Amino acid sequence: MGTDIIGIKLLYVLSFFFCVNGRGLGLASSGANGVQMLERSPAELKGANTHLFNVRSFGAQADGHTDDRRAFTAAWKEACASTGKVKLLIPKGTYMIGPITFAGPCNSVSSLTVVMKGYLKATTDLAEYGFSAGWIEFGWMKGLTLTGGGTFDGQGVEAWPYNKCPINANCKLLPTNLKFIAMNKTVVRGITSVNSKFFHIALVECNNFKGSQIKISAPENSPNTDGIHIERSSGVYFSRSLIATGDDCISVGQGNSQVTITSITCGPGHGISVGSLGKYPNEEDVSGLVVKDCTMTGTTNGIRIKTWANSPDSSEATNMTFENIVMNNVTNPIIIDQAYCPFMSCASKAPSRVKLSDIYFKNIRGTSLSAVAVTLKCSRGTPCQNIYLQDVHLDLSSGEKRATSSCRNVRVKYSGTQIPPPCA
Repeated sequence: MGTDIIGIKLLYVLSFFFCVNGRGLGLASSGANGVQMLERSPAELKGANTHLFNVRSFGAQADGHTDDRRAFTAAWKEACASTGKVKLLIPKGTYMIGPITFAGPCNSVSSLTVVMKGYLKATTDLAEYGFSAGWIEFGWMKGLTLTGGGTFDGQGVEAWPYNKCPINANCKLLPTNLKFIAMNKTVVRGITSVNSKFFHIALVECNNFKGSQIKISAPENSPNTDGIHIERSSGVYFSRSLIATGDDCISVGQGNSQVTITSITCGPGHGISVGSLGKYPNEEDVSGLVVKDCTMTGTTNGIRIKTWANSPDSSEATNMTFENIVMNNVTNPIIIDQAYCPFMSCASKAPSRVKLSDIYFKNIRGTSLSAVAVTLKCSRGTPCQNIYLQDVHLDLSSGEKRATSSCRNVRVKYSGTQIPPPCA
C-alpha cells in the first residue's frame, strides 16, 4: 500500500513537471486527454544538451485549414532565443501557413536544426504577400539545418494566371516557396518543394550553403517556377537532387562565386542556366562555377548562358566549367545567347556589355531535338574569349542527319570528339 501511494505521488509530480515544461520538451496538451507525447524519433532527440521546440506545443493545429503561422512564429522565437544546440520540430500533419519569416540572429544558438516532417500548404490570397517576397523565409543567421523529409506546397495553380512576367518586364513578382537571405553555414537536405507560385528555392547573399537530396516539382507549363535560383552568394554546393519544373532547373544569377552543382537530374524545365545577366545597373561578376555529372531529359535547353542586350553597365562571367553532362532529347543542348529577350520584341539592339570568358564544355553527350545542337551567339560589343569545347557528342534525336553548330562573335578552341562539327 505504501509503495502504491509513493508511486501515485511520484506520477503526480512527474505529470505536473511535464505540464509546466512541455514546450521545451516538445510535448503538447491534448485537452481532456491530458498531456500527450508527439511523434519524435530517437535521432531527433539525441544529445542531452539539445533543446527541442515542437510547433504543436505552441498551438499549431495541423488540420490543413487553420493558419498556423502564429504558432510557428512563437516556436521560432523561443528556439532562436535559446542557447547551444536547438531543434525545432514540425511533426507529421498538414499545416496551412501564410507568409512567414524565420529571422536571426540567434546569438546564443550554436546550431539550429529545423526537423520538418509535415506537409506545409501556402495560403493562396496573393494580397498577403509582399513584392518579391518569399512564402517561407529564413534570414540573417548562422548554422541552420533544414531537413526531415517534409513538403512545402506553394499551391501555385491559383496564382500562375496572375504571373505577367513572361510578357511584362515590370511585372509584380509572385512569392518564392523557400527564400534564404544573408545566411551563413546553411544545410538543406531531404526536403520537397511542389507547385511554387514563383521560384521554388532562392538564395540571396548567402555564404557556405549546402543543399542535397532535394525534390522539386511543378508542371512543365508553370511560369517562372525556377527550381533553385542563386544570387550574390558564394561557397554554394547543390547535389543529388531531382528537379522537374516549368523554368530553369537551376539559375545562377549575378554576383555569384564558387558555386558547384553536381548530380542533378533535370527535366522537364529549361535546363541549367547562367543568367539572365546584364539587365540591371551595378550587377556584380560571376566566377568559379562548376556544373558536372548532371542529366537533362526533355528540357528546352541543356547548359545555357544568357545575357541581355543593351546592358546598362559592364560586368563579367568567367571561369566556368560544364563537365560530364548527359542530354536526352534536349532542344538546345549547348547555348550562349547574348541577345536574350524573353518577350515578343525588345526595344534596343545595342550589344550586351557582359563579357564572357574562360568557359569550358567537357564531355557533353546525348541527343538534340533541334538541328543546331551547339549555339554560341556572343556579343559583337564584347566578343566571348577563351571558349573551349572538349569531347562533345550530340546526335539528332531523329537520327536522320547530323546536327550542326552556329557561332557568332567567338573563336572556339576545340579538342577531342566534335559532333556536331565545329563552326566553319
